[in-house]
Formats: sequence, C-alpha cells, structure tokens
Amino acid sequence: MIDIISTIKSWFSLLPPFYFTNILEIIILATIVYEFLLWIKNTRAFELLKGLAVIGAFIVIAWFLKLTTIMWLIERISTAFIIACVVIFQPELRKALEQLGSRNFISNLISNANEEDSGLITINEIVRASFVMAKNKTGALIVIQQGQQLNDISATGIRIDGVVSAALLINIFEKNTPLHDGAVVIVGDRVVSATCYLPLSETEISKDYGTRHRAALGISEASDAVTIIVSEETGRVSVAVNGVLRRANDADALKAMLPVHKDEDETPDTSNHFPFFLNQRKENRK
Repeated sequence: MIDIISTIKSWFSLLPPFYFTNILEIIILATIVYEFLLWIKNTRAFELLKGLAVIGAFIVIAWFLKLTTIMWLIERISTAFIIACVVIFQPELRKALEQLGSRNFISNLISNANEEDSGLITINEIVRASFVMAKNKTGALIVIQQGQQLNDISATGIRIDGVVSAALLINIFEKNTPLHDGAVVIVGDRVVSATCYLPLSETEISKDYGTRHRAALGISEASDAVTIIVSEETGRVSVAVNGVLRRANDADALKAMLPVHKDEDETPDTSNHFPFFLNQRKENRK
C-alpha cells in the first residue's frame, strides 16, 4: 500500500505546479469557446463553417495520401484563404462585435425577480394583443429589445413612451390610423416608438411570407431582438429571432418563444441566474 502511494506521489511530482490562476484561465477559455460555438450556431456562419470543414477534410486526405502538388498549391494560397475567410464572415463578425460592445454584462448575468414579474405582465399583454389582431387580421410588427440597444431603429419612428398594454398595441396597428404602418419597438415594459423602419433581410424565405416577415428577419439578423409578426393576409402569428422564423399556433406557444415566460401557477424558477449564456440558444426551424 505504501509503495502504491509513493508511486502515485511520484507521478504527481512530474506534473507542473497548478495554481488558482490556472483554474481561472481554464474557466475563461472554456467560456470563450462555449460562447463562440453558440455564436456560430446562431448565425448563418454555421452553414459556411460546414463548407470549411469539407475543405479541411480534403486537405487532411491530401496530406495523408502525400499528394505533393495539391499540398504545394494549398501552401501557396493559405494566406489568401485566411483573408477570404475574414471577408466571408464579415457580417457575422461585425454583428458579434456590435453585440459585445452594447451588451450590459452585469444586468444580463444577474437576474432580478421584480423585473421578471413585470416582464411577465408585459409579455401577457403583448400575447393578448397579438392574437386579438390575428383574429381580426390586423397586420402588426412588434420588436422586443434584448441586450443590444435599438436606439437607431427607434429614432426612425414616432416616439410613444407608453406603458405596454394590449389596448395600446391594438390601437397603434388599427388600419387607416397614422401609426399603423411600420414596427413598434418595446424596451422593458414601455412602447418606445411606433412606425419604425426595419432593415430587410436578404435571406430567401417562403412566398407565404410578406414584407413584414422579411423586415422581422432583418432586425433579428442585425441584433438579438425578438420580433412578433401578425400577418394581415392570413392572420398567422410568427416570431423572428436569431435569423429564424417560427410560427406560433396559440398563446402558449407564443409565450414560450418570448424572452420572459413562466406559468403563474408555478414557483418562479430561480435556477437560471445566467441568462446571458442561455438566451443565445438557436431556435429550431419549424
């Protein structure tokens, strides 16, 4: 037994010294890698990355089979390839840097129960308004701000600065009223602006979707905002987030897609103290 313990000690003596700073570095690097992988999944860069993976597999095969001519060409174009990658991923890199510069880390890392309760009331009002408008086939475009500021979008519309309520939203989007055209921007529990202009997405979408859906996709690609669309033609309710459109068939489905959602009969979930890491999960396409 003593021999075994001494052998184990001798093995550990071969390891380099391990300090608290090493643990801190591991945590930081793991967080960075985790956030990078989430960012890749939440953007169109994921599809491009698949193509790069195919090229990488081809290079490995060429190296393994010792295809000298191909390897010589790869070595010559490697520098240009790195520059090309930067150009290809430029929109995604720009979006990531904008979000990094505008996100309030402290407010995202620390959740507040009072804010969550207030957010639940706001979400209920938005959901109620959405399905009332859907029933009447009233077109609507509701942008809910997340971590990234939407001041530039709000500035394109008419300032409202009113508390979110179903009645207010329904009146704003009522047909033939001055404020019905364009999008509404919601920050917290307040309607900040109406008749706002949104950037149109260049992504190919189904012909069943119209300009509102393309605008919702555009703002979801340029920011982390969640956008609700009510179709004037079909009365269907959809949600755009992270460049993905999902259809909400009922109020419960819509609530589940929105930033704050918990059942009123349930005990509030206090386990999610790190929404910053959770709110970037990719929504599956339906």
